[in-house]
Amino acid sequence: MQKSNRIVCTLTLALMFSVWSNATLSQTTTRLSPVAPTAEDLQSAINDAYQKFKDNREGKNADYIPYLSKVDPKLFGIAIMTVDGRVFTAGDVDYPFAIESVSKVFTLALALEEFGPEQLYAKIGSEPTGRPFNSVNAVEDMPTHTGNPFVNAGAMATTSLISGASADERWTKILAFYSKFAGEKLTLIDEVYKSEAATNDHNKGIAVLLKSYDRMYSDPLEATDIYTRQCSVGVSAKQLAMMGATLANHGVNPKTNEQVIKRENVPHILATMSMAGLYDGSGSWAWHVGLPAKSGVGGGIVAVIPGKGAIVGFAPPLDKAGNSVKAQKAIAFVTERLGINLYSPRSVGLR
Repeated sequence: MQKSNRIVCTLTLALMFSVWSNATLSQTTTRLSPVAPTAEDLQSAINDAYQKFKDNREGKNADYIPYLSKVDPKLFGIAIMTVDGRVFTAGDVDYPFAIESVSKVFTLALALEEFGPEQLYAKIGSEPTGRPFNSVNAVEDMPTHTGNPFVNAGAMATTSLISGASADERWTKILAFYSKFAGEKLTLIDEVYKSEAATNDHNKGIAVLLKSYDRMYSDPLEATDIYTRQCSVGVSAKQLAMMGATLANHGVNPKTNEQVIKRENVPHILATMSMAGLYDGSGSWAWHVGLPAKSGVGGGIVAVIPGKGAIVGFAPPLDKAGNSVKAQKAIAFVTERLGINLYSPRSVGLR
């Protein structure tokens, strides 16, 4: 009798679960879910964002790098790349701008491939510094690591970890790796590199200071120069969207289908982007937008929606923290319109 009751209870529970599952499936398949916006939704969102913010004149170009100060401040583009390779664009999405600090994401990815997450965490760290991205005091305040890979000290230390018999070999490896993310060959903007190399004494000082604490893993001036080169790579909004979509796609490039990085390394990268991706504005970004993202003083911002794709905004004028004003506004607008803030129940289809 007891055995019979157990069988009946088991069958009843299975039936209830089946009914609940089917009801849930029915609900989610008969309503528009923000988890998977339609192509029309995506294009409409970026078209509206472009029109809404294209005449915004807030912020100013980075003027401490001569080349960047001369870039047309009216340039503005938005691009979305999905993990299945669809692209949606508005504005100046083919203009090659300096990738700058967005490069830190992809050098971190390469270092993770070579060292693994635990060793890299021990050497570099992944904590907010509470200081500006180029702070010297932050180096001295953290005696055992450099804070995180997205402040300049941590970024240069990460670059110094990349293996190679010479500076040229390390640089060639980094550029080739970036190109795998983009699905096409990227190149150095030589004028940007020369402009930055002539004005990077502060970074050189940080690198030498790191060396005194045994936190630089190759010659400090060599590492600074390679870091300066990586920041001077040219990338368009469409190319950067592909790079972001590769992260969203478990490390697989949607265009080439190449497994660029191990899928288990992606969460560490996205976590660091969430925590420190927009300099001193990272907390505000997480509060208002809720997507892992990385900015650069060249005017680009890439935001990643895991499993879905990436949004890129590009416009040279920056706020006081060094983040593109219009790119922030555009990505925030699109995120809200599509309901893809990862901290919101809307991102999983709940109203």
